[in-house]
Amino acid sequence: MTLRHAVEKYGAAGVLASSVDRGWSGLSAELRSHSDGVIAWTNAQPETEICVDVCGGSSVVTRQGGGIVNRTVAERGTIWLSPAGLQEDSIEISDALPGILHIYLSPNRFAQATLGMELDHSVPASLRYQKSFRDPLLAEIAYAISSELQHQTSAGRLLADTLATSLAARLVQAHFGPSAPKVTRPAGRNALDRRRLARVLDHIETNLEGDLTIDRLASIACLSQFHFARAFKAAIGQSPHQYVSRKRLERAKALLTADDRSLVDIALTLNFSCQANFTRAFRQATGQTPGQYRRNLSA
Repeated sequence: MTLRHAVEKYGAAGVLASSVDRGWSGLSAELRSHSDGVIAWTNAQPETEICVDVCGGSSVVTRQGGGIVNRTVAERGTIWLSPAGLQEDSIEISDALPGILHIYLSPNRFAQATLGMELDHSVPASLRYQKSFRDPLLAEIAYAISSELQHQTSAGRLLADTLATSLAARLVQAHFGPSAPKVTRPAGRNALDRRRLARVLDHIETNLEGDLTIDRLASIACLSQFHFARAFKAAIGQSPHQYVSRKRLERAKALLTADDRSLVDIALTLNFSCQANFTRAFRQATGQTPGQYRRNLSA
């Protein structure tokens, strides 16, 4: 998934952080600032777009599209939803907005295998183009995505995968239009027994320095992505992202102890995009930079 259509819609200016080159699948995101003025848009967008004010302010946002005219004072947690295939005629911003998170969900995020629900292909189109609203769960997901964009973690891709599924499930549960298709949940066990959990944990341990995705972990557990994330947390007490982050931190300590590999090599090995992000995450978790940790070991 690319963000080309976001540039076409909003322009190249104002991008504060982006998921480009993060390797995220099924979800892309940009944290943007918007100046006052009018944004005109006449092309149907391919993905469902969720915009969330993550900073707050006092700008009045007037939005026209889908037969709706909505005027609201943007505050932290204000949400705007634009389903895939629909188009906005215009967005008028009275004063600059310092931080709006734009999240784009691809249609495959609404698939049965992802959500563990029986949904037909009309589901994404059944989401309502509606007035601005508040949804504490959607807002918390947005804040987590915004934080990951600004401060990368080693398991950021896994986090984005999990949050994308949670977003899609929440939209299905709470923001269908009146003509939405019936949603059914197939019967079956959604817990992780010891054997399946052991297979998942073995796969994580073996691939700590490789590519871990929620899709692969859920497949090993024979669960949908949505049910796997919940079952894993119930079994372990941590989300998949938290667990993998902890295990990669342990691996980082072992690599810092065992040899003289460069810090940038260790960072890339553990799926950080650069040494700076590795250093930031390591210091946040341990109170020391990787270099300090290594020097203290040899002191």
